[in-house]
Amino acid sequence: MTIEFKDVIIQTICRLLTPPIQLYALYVIAHGHYSPGGGFQGGCILGASFILMVIAYDIGEVKRRMAEKMNTIFCSLGVIIYSGIGAICLILGANYLDYGILHKILPVNPVRARALGTLGIEIGVGIAVMAVMISIFLNIASGGEHEGALE
Repeated sequence: MTIEFKDVIIQTICRLLTPPIQLYALYVIAHGHYSPGGGFQGGCILGASFILMVIAYDIGEVKRRMAEKMNTIFCSLGVIIYSGIGAICLILGANYLDYGILHKILPVNPVRARALGTLGIEIGVGIAVMAVMISIFLNIASGGEHEGALE
């Protein structure tokens, strides 16, 4: 017989703090090309919000919200967004990640296209960093066997 310890105060605080933490992370990602921050910092904050849930609940709770398969998809999606924007720039005849050329396919001027390209890169980096941070933490916390943590 195992005794399951649940701290209501910690879980309630975690449940209340997680949405503002994630909202702040999205703010850091979205404003990364105008102010300090960006994809890496926002991705770390997003990953930390999931790590907070592991501390307050357990690995099983995070696995319900972000399965390993979904986490792998997010890792890949971030890299695809980043490299896809660079590949589009190459296809359009510019250098890799030369966002100014994106005005040919976007209905904006080159300056605005550069800003949108940077935002796309920041989003891709943020998604990839978040997923990798979650994966690394879950692997370390469970000794590499977090997939079997639910059984």
